[in-house]
Order: sequence, then C-alpha cells, then structure tokens
Amino acid sequence: MLEDRARRLGLRVPICAVEPQNANGIFDTALPVVAAGPRATAEPGVPDATSAAAVVQSLDRAVDLVMSGAARALVTAPLAKSVVYAAGFPFPGHTEYLAARCATPDGTIPHPVMMIWSPLLAVVPATIHIPLAQVPARVTQDLLVQTGRIVDHDMRTRFAIAAPRLAFAGLNPHAGEDGTLGREDEDVVRPAIAALRAEGIDARGPRPADTLFHEEARAGYDVVIGMYHDQVLIPAKTLAFHDGVNVTLGLPFVRTSPDHGTAFDLAGTGRANPTSLLAALRLAWRLTAPGRAA
Repeated sequence: MLEDRARRLGLRVPICAVEPQNANGIFDTALPVVAAGPRATAEPGVPDATSAAAVVQSLDRAVDLVMSGAARALVTAPLAKSVVYAAGFPFPGHTEYLAARCATPDGTIPHPVMMIWSPLLAVVPATIHIPLAQVPARVTQDLLVQTGRIVDHDMRTRFAIAAPRLAFAGLNPHAGEDGTLGREDEDVVRPAIAALRAEGIDARGPRPADTLFHEEARAGYDVVIGMYHDQVLIPAKTLAFHDGVNVTLGLPFVRTSPDHGTAFDLAGTGRANPTSLLAALRLAWRLTAPGRAA
C-alpha cells in the first residue's frame, strides 16, 4: 500500500519489510515496515470497510509490540471510525480500545485521559465525545478528582514537570458567578479541586474559561482541565492547529496521535499537512527518551 501511494505521488520511498527488532539500522536507506496482516485495499480518500481488518490488525500488532517492550511508544494515525464500526470494531475509538487492552488480570480497565499538547498550551477535557446536553450530569466530583490525579501523575513522570500546576475551567460562564449562573462550579468543581489540593496536587480554580487562554493567563499553569470537549479544544487548536498532539494519559505506555481527523478530501493528493503527525512522533520520542524517567 505504501509503495503504491508513493508511486502515485511520484515519490521515491524505498520500503524494507522487517521484523521490529531489525528496524533500527534501516532508516538511513529505506522506510522499515512491519507486516501486520491482511493487505489494505482501500483507495485513498474513499472510506472502505474492506480495509478495516488491516487497520485493526495493524493496531493489535503495534499494541503487542509496545506492551512487550519491543517498541518504546505508540503513535497512531487518525482513524475513520465509521469504517471500523462497519467491520465490527466494538470500541468508540482508539483510546477506549487501548484502555481495554491494558486491563489488569482482575479485569480493571485504566481510566484514559485525553490531552491535547502543544508548546503553547496543554489541555484536558474531563468529558470527551458526548452531547453537550449530557455534560452537566457527567461532570462529577469523582471524575474530576480521578482526572486530576492522572494528569498530575503523568505530567510528573512523562513530562518531567516536578510540580505541575493544574488550572480547572469552570463549567458555567464566569465559573458560575458564585452560583448565580449555575451551581455546578460551587457544588462539584470547587470541592474536587479542594480534594486534590488536600492530596498535595496543585489544583487551581474554577476559573472563567473566557479569560483562561490568553498569553498572560497561560503563564500561570501547565495544563488546563476543562469540563467538555470544545471548551478546551477550540483554544488549543486555534493556537496550535498544526503543532498539536493528542496524548493519552493514564496508560502504562506512551501513546500519541495527530490532533486532527482523517481528511479524506486531502488523502492521496499530496497536499495534506504532515506537521501534526511529525509533532506526535517527536513528542513520543521525547517522552520515552533513553535515560529519562518513564
């Protein structure tokens, strides 16, 4: 498939089929590729469920490699969810699949946390792909405390920030105006922050989201934890659309991904911007560099 894509675009990309343990010496002369199962047959830019098995088996093989220690990190490309759903993929997306693969022997599944990271801003939505109308009910003190703990832990161990500063955005305008614009910030968000602070975590807020992302405000924290998807992803993608990286926290290995979707309208044209994928590769390398804390 890669050879075919390169040929169509007029690119000279030598491909070398290898096993993972033999890949390191190949990069100077060719792109090492590990075969993962069925041939991918989809045409570029056309959603096609006939390649779903190849997608899923490639993901399975990659996870096996990283969990066994044969690979340092996992970098995933955007996934066309409708295509793999049609082939029976039972998970909402990459993240839920990865969490299930990391289940402990007693069946406990880790709580994955999505972070969008860039050199300018790091954000975490406490709730992710749910309707906006469901957000208030899904934002609970337990969810915010669990999310804050995972973010604090991975900022320390993965990003080597000794004392991470976590800023929580309020759910309501002006963080609720002391309850006059909604009680959630006073009754849910503020107690969660107090609980985290009691554990020694530098949690701050709730802060009004409309004044949380300008340059001066960003100097006062390391990561923002927002209440819902668009509250934090809009500023993150506005500031660093091409440099943003999706990082999954809370897993026993590093996983990164571009912060955008499949862009079928650009696939196969040679016009797609690879910057976010390159940023995801660089960040995965940085977070697992030899000699640093894992």
